[in-house]
Amino acid sequence: MQIGIFGVGDLTQDPTTGTTPSEHERIKAITTIAQHAEAVGLDVVALGEHHNPPFVPSSPTTLLGYVAARTERILLSTSTTLITTNDPVKIAEDFATLQHLADGRVDLMLGRGNTGPVYPWFGKDIRDGVRLALENYALLRRLWDEEVVDWKGKFRTPLQQFTSTPRPLDGIAPFVWHGSIRTPEIAEQAAYYGDGFFANHIFWPAEHTKQMVELYRARYEKYGHGAAHQAIVGLGGQVFMRRNSQDAVNEFRPYFDNAPVYGHGPSMEDFTAQTPLTVGSPQQVIEKTLAFREYAGDYQRQLYLIDHAGLPLKTVLEQLDLLGEVAQVLRTEFDRLRPADVPEAPTFASRKAAALALAASPASAVSAA
Repeated sequence: MQIGIFGVGDLTQDPTTGTTPSEHERIKAITTIAQHAEAVGLDVVALGEHHNPPFVPSSPTTLLGYVAARTERILLSTSTTLITTNDPVKIAEDFATLQHLADGRVDLMLGRGNTGPVYPWFGKDIRDGVRLALENYALLRRLWDEEVVDWKGKFRTPLQQFTSTPRPLDGIAPFVWHGSIRTPEIAEQAAYYGDGFFANHIFWPAEHTKQMVELYRARYEKYGHGAAHQAIVGLGGQVFMRRNSQDAVNEFRPYFDNAPVYGHGPSMEDFTAQTPLTVGSPQQVIEKTLAFREYAGDYQRQLYLIDHAGLPLKTVLEQLDLLGEVAQVLRTEFDRLRPADVPEAPTFASRKAAALALAASPASAVSAA
C-alpha cells in the first residue's frame, strides 16, 4: 500500500488570523511539505494543476523537479494533469524529463479538470472534454511507447515521423492513473489501457465511490488485464488530527466552516458522517481508512488532503508527523488483509523488472526469432 498526500496549492486566508500567504510563500511551503512528507516516511506526494487564482501550481513538473533535487525516495506524482487542455506532446516531454531527473520515481494522474474557463484559455471547448481526454491520451501513449509516431486526430495538427524527446527512462514510461469523480468514460479508459483508476473520493459518499470503482474493476477484467479484484485502484481521503479527538474538532472547525470548497454548507459533523473526511485522533483515521476497503476492495494507493483551507505551514507539518505514524499502521494492516494475488502499486522499479523478465522469457526469445 502506498500512502501519501495530494493537494491543489490553494491560496486561502487563515480564518483564525486573517492572514493569506503570498504566492512565493505558498510555493516554498509546498516544497517544504513535500520534503517533510519524505522525512516522516510517506510514499507519495502529488500536486494538482490549476491555472486560475487562488491556486499556485500551474506548472507541477517544475515544482516536482525542484522537489526531486531535494529528496531521495518519495514518489513524485500529480493529483491532476490536465489531459484535455495540455498538448500530449508537451506532457510526454515534461514527464519523461522529470522521470530522468528523479531517477524514475515519477508517475502522474490525468484528469479533465473542473474549472470551465480553463478550456478557452488554452483554445479548447469544454463540450469536447471527454473526447479530448480520450484522443489526447491515445496519442500520449503512442508518444511514449513508439520511437517514431505518425498520427492524425481531430483536436491537434497531425504528426509525421515525430519522436518525443527525451525518451522514457530505460524505456519504461511513467505509470498513469486516471482520476475521476463522476465520469464513467474515464473509468472505462483506465480499464482499457490497464492503467490505474483514482477516485478522488473526498466529497462523495461511499456508495458513489463504490459504483465508480466497481465499473472500473469489471471493465479491467473484461479487457483481459487480470481479475477485477486485481485492478489498480487509488483513493483520496481528507484528515485533520490531534492526539485528542476533541482538540482536532475544535481546531479544525473554523477552517472547515470557511473553506472555499465546502464552507458555509453542511456542518462538519454531517460532512464527516457522509464523506471520507476524518477529524479526530490518529486511531479514528486508521479505523475509517481501513473501512474504505469494505466498499472499494483491496486497493493500492491512499492519498490524503491535509494542506488546504488556509491551514498554516506549522500545522500542516504537525499533521504530517501524525500521518507518518498512521501510515505505518495502515501499511501493516492493509498488507495483512490483501490477498496474495492482488498486486502492489506499480513503480518504476517493479515495471522495469517485469519488462526485463518478459524480455528474458523463452516466449519472448521465440517471438524475436
